[in-house]
Amino acid sequence: MEEREKGVKEKGDFFTIFPSFPFRVPISLITLTTLTPFLITFFLLLAGCKTSTKVGTVAVVDAKAHHEFFDSMQKQAFQYETFSARTNVDLNISGKSFSSRVDIKMISDSALQLSVQPLLGIELFRAEFTLEGLTIIDRMNKRYVSESYAALKGKLPVAFNYYNLQALFSNHIFIPGEQNILQQQYNRFKLKQEGSTAEIRIKDAMQLLYIFMADGEEKLLSTYVTDKSEQYALQWLYADFRMTDGQPFPMLMDVQLFDNGSSAGQMKIYFSKIQTNAPVKIDTSIPDKYKRVTVAQIVKGLTDSKM
Repeated sequence: MEEREKGVKEKGDFFTIFPSFPFRVPISLITLTTLTPFLITFFLLLAGCKTSTKVGTVAVVDAKAHHEFFDSMQKQAFQYETFSARTNVDLNISGKSFSSRVDIKMISDSALQLSVQPLLGIELFRAEFTLEGLTIIDRMNKRYVSESYAALKGKLPVAFNYYNLQALFSNHIFIPGEQNILQQQYNRFKLKQEGSTAEIRIKDAMQLLYIFMADGEEKLLSTYVTDKSEQYALQWLYADFRMTDGQPFPMLMDVQLFDNGSSAGQMKIYFSKIQTNAPVKIDTSIPDKYKRVTVAQIVKGLTDSKM
């Protein structure tokens, strides 16, 4: 078994690297406002030991008909009602690196919670996403953000909703801004089956381009999102597929942000101790003494901070 129990001290003192974690990471305001929904998750992730049966990727041999391909892809998608995992994230931004344990809980089509515990299992940061909006709790600075997606609409150039975020974490293809993919919507995707992988393309209402790659068994291998100018991009790779409750699941997710073709940050997510369809409780309580701030204030804090 390959163990991945890394401490923060392995890559540098946590509070030296991020003296007021998680709000002192120097990323440009333009990058933040372009990919804020993904950056919110970018600070929160995952890890473990690999004990399950490894599943290989398969090259595309024979092209399938359009509807047959997407029917198969939907059947291959990871199925669950509830999901929990202990994870570890290796995060690298602006040459600074650290590792942290992050626990993740999901209730399908309902809620997702990420608990960041960089030191001795003590939670310093929590992010909760529901169908209506997001809540971010900063326990170090005793403050929190609680915003609805409706309030953020127009401020973010992304057709973002809870279901798309859930899809990224659960290795699903998705239609931007939609809950599900219906058979009558298959034609919204452009499909190219050439070479060893299949390429799937779709644009959202704001002309962001989404590119999904799949193998010969229609397992999703990557999700790529870029703006119309192709200046900013998010790449979310899936690897090390292993059988989890009888289904293949990627035990490694490799996430990168790009600015003009150069990496603006990387996050490697390692999963362990995955459980599905067991009772999951998501605590949404906020201490009375915590101060409420806005997403704009957090973005300003990020861009004004100097390390």
